[in-house]
Amino acid sequence: MTRGEANRTRDRVLKFIRSFIADKGYSPSVSDIVDGCKLSSPNLAQYHLNVLEREGVLKRTPGVFRSIQLVQGANTEVPLLGTIAAGSPIPVPESDNWAMNADEVLGLSRDLIGDEEGLFALRVRGRSMIDACIMDGDIVVMQATQSAQDGDMVAVWLKDEHEVTLKRIYREEGRIRLQPANRQIEPLYVDPANVEVQGKVVAVIRKLGH
Repeated sequence: MTRGEANRTRDRVLKFIRSFIADKGYSPSVSDIVDGCKLSSPNLAQYHLNVLEREGVLKRTPGVFRSIQLVQGANTEVPLLGTIAAGSPIPVPESDNWAMNADEVLGLSRDLIGDEEGLFALRVRGRSMIDACIMDGDIVVMQATQSAQDGDMVAVWLKDEHEVTLKRIYREEGRIRLQPANRQIEPLYVDPANVEVQGKVVAVIRKLGH
């Protein structure tokens, strides 16, 4: 492979990682990269990941599955507005209180979050989304929206209970299913009139060593 071909392949790998994170909300595995970029072997994927890491474009946590983080070009500020439950919903006084005061402001790369606007971040409490690689203490970056497609990972305000939760949303006949990503936890079934989508996940941030 010539240097030009290697650079083009590496650009394709980086583009795939960006797209995968934007679509899924978590980073791809080496196997995902091999399949998505049509590479000949996992070793080739690892080679390009190593080069990108040396160049400072991404970083990984040794021994941690799906730990790729894009770090280049932190050029937008996202407010961290509090905590959201990935487990039992957390009671909060009013749904719009998230936006009152930011706990802190995160400087995030457009490589990670793309060109989305209306972004805010929430710290996850609970383990109901661990099969989606979202752990207790992680930060989810949300795009403020009241609409979502089936399967989207969303922040949902339960109006009657005055509670908010992080789940995947599915519309079924006469009800909405809020599905955890943890096989040990049962889904929530709620009246559509009781549900207000407040945002959907566009990225997940995990501190190194978490």
